[in-house]
Amino acid sequence: MNQNPQRQQTPAPAPVAATPADARKLAENLMDVMSALLGVIERETALVRAGKLREAMAFEPDKTALSRRYVNAVGQLKASQKYLSQTAPELLTTLHRHHDTFRAMLQVNLTVLATAHAVSESIVRGVNTEMQRRNIPNTYTAAGRRATPGPRHITPLAVSRSL
Repeated sequence: MNQNPQRQQTPAPAPVAATPADARKLAENLMDVMSALLGVIERETALVRAGKLREAMAFEPDKTALSRRYVNAVGQLKASQKYLSQTAPELLTTLHRHHDTFRAMLQVNLTVLATAHAVSESIVRGVNTEMQRRNIPNTYTAAGRRATPGPRHITPLAVSRSL
């Protein structure tokens, strides 16, 4: 049992827009954060496509901070959604269009990252297969079938996940 359970801090309530100026400020904040995050994601995508994974990993702290700001901005807009839909529906429409573009760019980034992951996994599996093939004795049973090697012939492959 944990003697000192950690208390989860309840997040501060998101400010609700009460005036058109507040609504515009919340929308501009979200659009600014999405634009900044898209800039980082586009640079990361370009570097991953070029095979420069180390350089792409340097964007992780920026992505984390901007993602946190994005989640906060979305929370603020959700808290103000009723007011925005009543007083500024055109602003919501603009935000939805901008967000659709944002999602499409995120999908491209995720596809590039998934491809890089699949390629690297394929390379590691290929290296492992080649190592195992070279370490396993090529013998046959009395029935003329290839013998399956025992566990003592299998050499483990150690991979460092840090670049």
